[in-house]
Amino acid sequence: MMASWARRFCARRAGVLVSRTLEKSVGLVSSTGRGLHGPRGSEALARWGVCAEKLGDPREGPLFARASAAGALLLGATTLALATEGHPKPRVVHAEAVAPAPGRDLPVFSRGEVEGHDTLEKGIWVICGDKVYDITEFVQNHPGGASKIMLAAGKSVEPFWQIYQQHLGNPAVQEILGDLQIGWLDPKDVAGMELDLDRNDPYAREPKTHPALSVHYAKPVNAEIPPSLLMDSWITPNDLWYVRHHHPVPVEHIEGRDKLSLELGVSLGGSHTTQVLSLQDLKEKFEKKKVVATMQCGGNRRGGLNGVDDTKGTSWDVGAISNAEWAGVSLLELLRHMGVEGPEDAEKKGIKHVQFESHDGMTASIPIEKALNPYGDTIIAYEMNGVDIPKKNGYPLRAIVPGVVGVRNVKWLKSITLSSEEAEGPWQRGMNYKVFSPSVKDLNSVDIASVPTIQEQPVQSVIVSPQDGETLEVVPEEELEIKGYSWSGGGRGVIRVDVSIDSGKSWHTATLKEGSEQNPMRAWAWTFWEVSIPVPVSQGKVATKVDICCKATDYAHNCQPETPDSIWNLRGLNNNSWHHVNVNLDDVS
Repeated sequence: MMASWARRFCARRAGVLVSRTLEKSVGLVSSTGRGLHGPRGSEALARWGVCAEKLGDPREGPLFARASAAGALLLGATTLALATEGHPKPRVVHAEAVAPAPGRDLPVFSRGEVEGHDTLEKGIWVICGDKVYDITEFVQNHPGGASKIMLAAGKSVEPFWQIYQQHLGNPAVQEILGDLQIGWLDPKDVAGMELDLDRNDPYAREPKTHPALSVHYAKPVNAEIPPSLLMDSWITPNDLWYVRHHHPVPVEHIEGRDKLSLELGVSLGGSHTTQVLSLQDLKEKFEKKKVVATMQCGGNRRGGLNGVDDTKGTSWDVGAISNAEWAGVSLLELLRHMGVEGPEDAEKKGIKHVQFESHDGMTASIPIEKALNPYGDTIIAYEMNGVDIPKKNGYPLRAIVPGVVGVRNVKWLKSITLSSEEAEGPWQRGMNYKVFSPSVKDLNSVDIASVPTIQEQPVQSVIVSPQDGETLEVVPEEELEIKGYSWSGGGRGVIRVDVSIDSGKSWHTATLKEGSEQNPMRAWAWTFWEVSIPVPVSQGKVATKVDICCKATDYAHNCQPETPDSIWNLRGLNNNSWHHVNVNLDDVS
C-alpha cells in the first residue's frame, strides 16, 4: 500500500505539473526557472505521466499507477494534453513513443552554482556523484522530515547516505532522482571533491568534518550537531559527534607509527619516573572495560548567554554534546599498575592530580579522587561505538572521564602523569575553563589562579523539537509534541523534566525515555524526554505564538536556574538556564 506521505507527494506533484501545463504550455518552466522546451520538456512531462482526462482525484487511474513505499514516482499514464492560449488544439504526447534520453544534453553546473541553491526561494539543489538534482518540490515530502534533507541543500547527499544507508542501492530512491536531475557537475569539481592537500597548511591533513554538522570554525574545527539530528539515536554516530579542537589534528604523530604507545609517569618532589605501554599492551594485558558516557563542551549553549552580554568564545547553540559507548582500560587499573594501591597510598605519596597530555600539546588534569573512585568509571579508551576511535575523536587513545566537562576528556593521549599539582596550560590553570562572577567584565584585577577550573557540570535540559522559530500547523483538539534531552554532571541521574508552554506559569511533567534506566548515582549518559501538551486555546482561538521552556531536576535535586542573567560569565560557560524555544501556531481547522 502506498505510504500516506507518498500519496501526498504524488498528488502535489501532479497538481503542480498540471497547473504549470495549463499556465505555460509550450514555455514550461521548472522551479529553477529553467525551461523545459522541446524534446526534453516533452520527455519529462511524459515520464511524469500527467493525464488531462484525470483532473479529479490524482490518486486514481493510470495517472498514478504505483508509488513505492520509499516515495518513488512510478507514474504510468500514457498521454498528456496541452490546450492553452496559442494552442487551441490539444497536442498529445505518448510516453511509449519517447525514447529515454541519455541525459548528456543537460547543462553543466559548477559546485559554486549548486551551493548557491540552498533555500526554497532559490531552489534546493543537491549533488550525487556527477549529477545535479533539483529537489525543491520533494523537500516537504521527505520521509525523514524537511529539516534533515535541508542539511544537504547545495551540497552532496552522499556523506548523509553513509549515515542513512537505506538510501544506498535503493531503486525507489533512484526513481525519484531520475525525474529530478537537472544537470551535471563540472568534471573539475567532481575531481575537486577530493582536493589535493596543501602540505604547507597545518590543517591540510585534517579528517573531514561531516557536512551535517554546523561548523563555527574550520581551523581548528569547532562544529556541533543540528537540533534536527540530536535525538535521531541515543548513541550518537561517530561521524556526527560534535567536534571541539584547539589545534590541528596531530596526524603526523598518530599515523604511520609502528608502535603507538602511552607514557606513564610519576612526578613528585622533583623526581620523575616513567614507563611505557604499547597500544598492544593496553589491549592484551588489561581487561577491557566499557562505559556509555555523554560528553558536553563547557561552552554548550553559550549563544544564550550572549543575549545577556557578550562572552568570549564560540557561540555554541545546543549541539555541543554527544553520547557514545567507549571501551578501553580502567584508569584505576593503570594506577595500580603504576604502584598506587588506593586513596591512602596516594595521599601518603602526595598524589593529588592525574595529568593528561595530548599529542597536540594540550594538557588537562582531574583530581586523584575521581581517578581512584571504583564507581567513577574513568577509562583510557581505544574504541568508540565498537570501532577504533576515529582520528578526529582522539585516535589512538582518549581519556574518558564520565560526568566531567569535555575538555578533561583529552584526545590523542600521549602521556599520563601523577602529580601533586594540576596540569599546566591555559585549559587547566588559565581563564579558558573558569567561571567568573557575572560582575566580572574583564580580568584586569582578577586572581585567575585562585578560581577553580570546571570539572563536573550542572544539570541541563534542552528542547530539540519543535525548533525555535518553527511554525506548527495545529487544530484546537490536537496536542503539541515536545521532545528534548537532559543530563547532569557527576553521574547524577535526571529524575524529572518539567515543560511549560506559557513561559513558566504552569508546568507539565515529561516522560523520561532512553537513559532513564541508568543507576541514578552512575548516570553518565544523557536521558531523552518527551511530553504532549494540549494546543493552547483562549476564547475559542488558538494562540498564535507560544514560548516553550523546560527545566530538569537531578538526583541531588539540583534544578536549572530560570534566567541566564544570574549565571552569565565572561567565558560563557555552563549555561544551564531554562531553555526556551518560541514557535508559531497556525490554526488549520
